[in-house]
Amino acid sequence: MSLLPEARMVLDVSGTWKLFVLTGYEPCEWPVHSFGRVSPVPDVLERVAALAALGYAVRGGIEWKWDATGGPRRRLFAKIPVQPLTAPAAVPPVGGAA
Repeated sequence: MSLLPEARMVLDVSGTWKLFVLTGYEPCEWPVHSFGRVSPVPDVLERVAALAALGYAVRGGIEWKWDATGGPRRRLFAKIPVQPLTAPAAVPPVGGAA
């Protein structure tokens, strides 16, 4: 199972909650949503709505895992696997039984 894409919600350096989707590309290309507040922490329904607005849905359940970065400036973050809302179109087989 692939680890990406993965959504993460962090308390940004600006002091507000931000949700972004790690896609494997450069961080400047990651889809981002700012909740514009510190408190209260965005609930699961708000996170799901933000993901949908970014074109993603939760993959494999709705439980967000909380963790913290290492080092002297520890930052709390939540993460969850996601998938694009639009799946690639199925290509019909060429030919077929007569």
